Amino acid sequence: MEGVANSSNSKLDERIEALLNEEKQMRQNGDVAGTRKAVTEILQLCFEARAWKTLNDQIVLLSKRRGQLKQAVQAMVQQAMQYIDQTPDLETKIELIKTLNNVSAGKIYVEIERARLIKRLAKIKEDQGLIAEAADLMQEIAVETFGAMAKTEKIAFILEQVRLCLDRRDYVRAQILSRKISPRVFEADTSKEKKKPKEGENIVEEAPADIPSLLELKRIYYELMIQYHSHSNDYLEICRCYKAIYDIPSVKEDPTQWVPVLRKICWYLVLSPHDSMQSSLLNSTLEDKNLSEIPHFRLLLKQLITMEVIQWTALWNTFKEEFDNEQNMLGGSLADKAAEDLRLRVIEHNILVVSKYYSRVTLKRLADLLCLSIQEAEKHLSDMVVSTALVAKIDRPLGVVCFQKAKDSNDILNSWAMNLEKLLDLVEKSCHQIHKETMVHKAVLKA
Repeated sequence: MEGVANSSNSKLDERIEALLNEEKQMRQNGDVAGTRKAVTEILQLCFEARAWKTLNDQIVLLSKRRGQLKQAVQAMVQQAMQYIDQTPDLETKIELIKTLNNVSAGKIYVEIERARLIKRLAKIKEDQGLIAEAADLMQEIAVETFGAMAKTEKIAFILEQVRLCLDRRDYVRAQILSRKISPRVFEADTSKEKKKPKEGENIVEEAPADIPSLLELKRIYYELMIQYHSHSNDYLEICRCYKAIYDIPSVKEDPTQWVPVLRKICWYLVLSPHDSMQSSLLNSTLEDKNLSEIPHFRLLLKQLITMEVIQWTALWNTFKEEFDNEQNMLGGSLADKAAEDLRLRVIEHNILVVSKYYSRVTLKRLADLLCLSIQEAEKHLSDMVVSTALVAKIDRPLGVVCFQKAKDSNDILNSWAMNLEKLLDLVEKSCHQIHKETMVHKAVLKA
């Protein structure tokens, strides 16, 4: 058996040697097609003989040959990439990927192939549980600078980088990488015909078959952003991400998909602190016809825009079951602090309602309206004043809250001057009326 193996190895070496001489002649003559053919034939021989070590050695040797043509290296890398899935074991596969990776490093004409190789190697590392190593590998490649790579492949690659950073809890790098993708890129009209590249422009390659469509990538992007914002409990941003998923046509057409997403939008709207963006999203969501399919949530949002004090216990008893059901829905349960934050939002809403109806109110009365102790009412009111959500002053010795905005000295002076001007106008009109009546009276007496 050893003799047969040695004879077959020697035959392989002889054939490779002959092809190497042929490749040398073609290369020196500048024959691109001939060099490319010789190179791919050498690799094919090694592959058919299942000589994986020889294959790796020949790839390195051919790439380092003096004056090697770019087209030959590119053809060689592309050819060898087809053999990766046919390797006998994982060790051989990793060795081949690393060899191709080293050969393509620093060569701009095989940058797309290198990116695909790195992605494959990172996937292997991830499957082995080495997430940190996989993330570091992926971060080496800046695909946003690759002019010839398809847009969808670029987005998919960056999203993979973001996902690995989130998996290793590197939220700062995840944010930096996510900013490489503009949300506007998902609004592009894919139905338009692709323009033919002009002379001198890069020819954009077609994306591989396993790359998702632009709308699928949009959903993946926003799901990753939800994961990122959940880390900092940024409820409004989470809500906006769900809103973007909700607007995807495939989601809107399927009630099994849009109902859980709309539920999440409603919950995160309620959990978001009150501001202009939250108010705008709240009103636009209430106008959505699909909300009538989940009347419970319509009622929840209605309570938030109605200027009436909400009783926390009654609200919690009504919606506790729906709140607990979220863990069985798409996207899983709400944030860990969600129940606590929901109570806080109800208190904030109630304080805003009180400030609309009262200019001055005692702390005791305010605490009674909020169903809180005086200390808690004062704490929540102070927090809202600090966050500029409300203007108020507390007179602690008297125990009185004043919701009126303190006037600037210039405003007071302007108001006084305006009032004085109105008074003088009234005096002038009155004098005019008196003079008119006197003239009429005199005319009647003369007659």
